[in-house]
Amino acid sequence: MAGALPTGAAGPGAHGDHGAAAEPGTAAPDDSSLVMVLDSSGSMADDDGTGRTRMETAREAVGTVVDGLPDHYPTGLRVYGADRSRGCTDTRLSRPVQPLDRAAVKQAVAGVRPRGDTPIGLSLQKAADDLPGPADGAMGTRTILLISDGEDNCGTPRPCEVAEQLGKGGAGLRIDTVGFQVKGRAREQLECIAAAGNGRYYDAPDAKALARQLQRASQLSADGYRFRGKRIEGAATGDRAPLLAPGQYLDTIGPGEKRYYAVDLDAVSTADFSATAVPQPGAAVDTFDALRTGLEYSTDSSCATNTEHFSQQEGATPLTSALARIPAPEGTRVCDRAGRYRLVVERESRKGSDAARWPLELVHGVEAPLKKGVTPAASEPEYGVGGRSAALPSGDPRDARGGTGFNDAKELGRGVWRDRILPSQTLWYKVPVGWGQQVRYDVEFANEPTVELASSYSYGATQLFTPGRFPVGGGGEFTSTAVYSGRPAAIRMGSVPVSWTNRYEYRPTVQPVHTGGEFYISVTLGARAAEIAENPQIGVVLRVSVLGDERAGPEHGAPALGKKTGDGADKRGNSPSAADSDGTRGAGWTGIAAAAGAGAVVVVIAGLVFVRSRRRVATQTTRGSA
Repeated sequence: MAGALPTGAAGPGAHGDHGAAAEPGTAAPDDSSLVMVLDSSGSMADDDGTGRTRMETAREAVGTVVDGLPDHYPTGLRVYGADRSRGCTDTRLSRPVQPLDRAAVKQAVAGVRPRGDTPIGLSLQKAADDLPGPADGAMGTRTILLISDGEDNCGTPRPCEVAEQLGKGGAGLRIDTVGFQVKGRAREQLECIAAAGNGRYYDAPDAKALARQLQRASQLSADGYRFRGKRIEGAATGDRAPLLAPGQYLDTIGPGEKRYYAVDLDAVSTADFSATAVPQPGAAVDTFDALRTGLEYSTDSSCATNTEHFSQQEGATPLTSALARIPAPEGTRVCDRAGRYRLVVERESRKGSDAARWPLELVHGVEAPLKKGVTPAASEPEYGVGGRSAALPSGDPRDARGGTGFNDAKELGRGVWRDRILPSQTLWYKVPVGWGQQVRYDVEFANEPTVELASSYSYGATQLFTPGRFPVGGGGEFTSTAVYSGRPAAIRMGSVPVSWTNRYEYRPTVQPVHTGGEFYISVTLGARAAEIAENPQIGVVLRVSVLGDERAGPEHGAPALGKKTGDGADKRGNSPSAADSDGTRGAGWTGIAAAAGAGAVVVVIAGLVFVRSRRRVATQTTRGSA
């Protein structure tokens, strides 16, 4: 088949390649690390309301955190206010950042006694130096996790200013803060530190909440996006753009910045481009913050553009913009010509949004034209049997652990699958889809116990991507988001059948679905779910089906490769009723299968308009070029 996978992509072991690690909990992601900064000031000796001191509760919570981190994950501990009753220089590294030794970290925190002041600003500066710098070409998440029951009482350096300076210092650093029984100015300061430091603030009014929020923050650090590609630096102007061969690359991009790259294209092949920006999960973003890709033949010939928005303000998620140069059959337009083109990637940011540089993963692929004399099958612009009412697999779900991004996405066949997701997290899966087939799936978020007095609403979302990483919209048939309040919620999504000729259709729900291969599914839970759910992770179920017989090729009349596997079995013929038995590990599943199997409960809030579906600028392709 004329696949969209990039020719010559950097494979495992290539320079700058950062491939998939093992499942979270068993291995550390490349070049990521964590240092916990623990408040040991005098107020941590106060009763937390249960008859124990706040420090006793914090020790137990830190122990829970290290038990849940991946083996060998680089982890350290810094404390402040532990050595003197007074003093604004009282901060020390109690446990260096090195491959995780759970017993050693627990022993270090067990020896801490609350005594002194609260030099948060200085401790943040020192903590940034505690984290090992990124290795050559590597991209990982370096996390400072601050646990405090009060505000800085030293004044200099100012904590928010320190966080802002650190946050702008380069891609990959985040500062998460957990406020233990704080309110007023103390909470405001911790919120400010997290926002300026590309991270999130987590509120912990009691001991259970402290353990829950620390687990969430630490696991987000450990489960960061696994990047893959050769390092390259885009230019600020088109005349200095580096030349990209087909393959996969890594760069970074700052707020308001444009990055230029050059590509050499022939006159007959389809060329695919995608750019995936990966901000820190939950970092501050605006509804209209955007990532735009464009392809130019010359300064006055725009061949294609695509713009993707976050379309929500709860916090950042990975954002992918993609486009294609598709030569018209007659080949008479400017953008059909062979020659050098410029790929432009632009980041738009509103005031108050995350100011850090974002890692940028670029993929350039080339699809050869069909052989001479081959007549392609007709285009497939309609959903047909794969619409909203399609029957999906039922039965007991099996466990699956989603990947951190495109590069380590978990392969799913037909069937029912269950996973666990953190607030602010995006999980990734992939589904093999052949010529003439279409993917159809539901995502169902679990009925979770909620915290006392929970009144917030968050969202669940999904996005479907083609093998060339093109986001596929719902086209009026599907909606990519649902309001989530702890009650069951479901999202339906799917694609039209794969047809080579779809590339000549105009609709963005059809045009990208023009080659078979691995289709990607991303599932996101909004950041505010951390204010709602009692369990650290939230249960999620995917019902996946691949409809239609797979054809031997893209040509008209291509024979079927074999009868399709019926709904309710995966692509190897395994029945989903044979559920795995290792449990949900803290995710609530009450009522989810029953609620969503026949159409999930949808929470409707009067007066709430929630929009997160991707708002696209109309895509201009070579069919409309001069």
